[in-house]
Amino acid sequence: MSDIKNIALTSFNPGSGCGCKIPPSKLKEVIGSSDYDPNQSFQKLIIGHDQNDDAAVMDLGDGQALVHSTDFFTPIVDDPFEFGSIAASNAISDIYAMGASPEMALAILGWPIDKLGPEMAGRVLAGARDVCKRAGLPLAGGHSIDIPQPIFGLSVTGRVNIKNLKRNEGAKPGDLLYLTKPIGIGIVATAMKKNIANEDDIKWGLSIMKRLNNEGIQLGGIDGVHAMTDITGFGLGGHLHEMMKASNCSSEIDFNAIPTYDRDRLKNLYSQQCMPTGTTKNYLAYHEDISKVSGEELFILFDPQTSGGLLVSADPKCKSEIENTLKKYGPINCIGTVIEKNEKLINL
Repeated sequence: MSDIKNIALTSFNPGSGCGCKIPPSKLKEVIGSSDYDPNQSFQKLIIGHDQNDDAAVMDLGDGQALVHSTDFFTPIVDDPFEFGSIAASNAISDIYAMGASPEMALAILGWPIDKLGPEMAGRVLAGARDVCKRAGLPLAGGHSIDIPQPIFGLSVTGRVNIKNLKRNEGAKPGDLLYLTKPIGIGIVATAMKKNIANEDDIKWGLSIMKRLNNEGIQLGGIDGVHAMTDITGFGLGGHLHEMMKASNCSSEIDFNAIPTYDRDRLKNLYSQQCMPTGTTKNYLAYHEDISKVSGEELFILFDPQTSGGLLVSADPKCKSEIENTLKKYGPINCIGTVIEKNEKLINL
């Protein structure tokens, strides 16, 4: 057992957390090779994966809709309880991003049982149960397999009144753009993996990744919220790009208004080669539709987030209502505006 305790969970994978996602360009190839027919219709299916929404949605026929999503990844931290907590918070976020309430979760566990043992796997589940309890839903079962590399996540089901359903598309020129969590998780998590992170870095990273995005339920009830998504492995730049493309709009971003971990510390960690490999992959996938960026803008805009915040596009007429809601959960961060579509989808 002592040998097991000395094994670092993050040592199993080159990528960790949402940074292990298949790059956007490769994901398009995967979908394109899957015989997916965008014209095939299912009468009750409201949302599939046509516009890269955060969850699938099925009409229940009574004004309510079923919202379902699956999310799992490789360890982003070495502590198994914290890994389970972060993975659960991240998976539940997809439901909140649709303006929905999570109702039930199932666990997805891949575990090298001989290398890491059942007790450590149990601590991962315990962390997930703790988060599910905070979110008010049962972790009701799941599925596990014995594989060489550890993975964990949840399949989450939620419910929403159809009139409150929020999508990745729907942003309108003139909208204000809000971001509910600071950026920097990718760099900090890489520093943690390299044993470069200090106590403040670790404390900040864990607190951000474990924080629920449950303000999404209240935001879903505001008519002036036109579009919403959560920021994960493709970074702020990637997920904003997807929102603007789906909405046929462009955006103007105030880089200095983007909330981040201490910027001097992020620069310091960047100088110590703590930028995740996913940052470059994200930039290469989206750079043609984004105005020229500096090195600092690149490593913040495209930093892969794990359990990142919500990106909200909202009518300025609802500014007071939106900001009164947001301030209950944390700082208010208005990072830019939506504009008529132009040559670039994101303008700095």
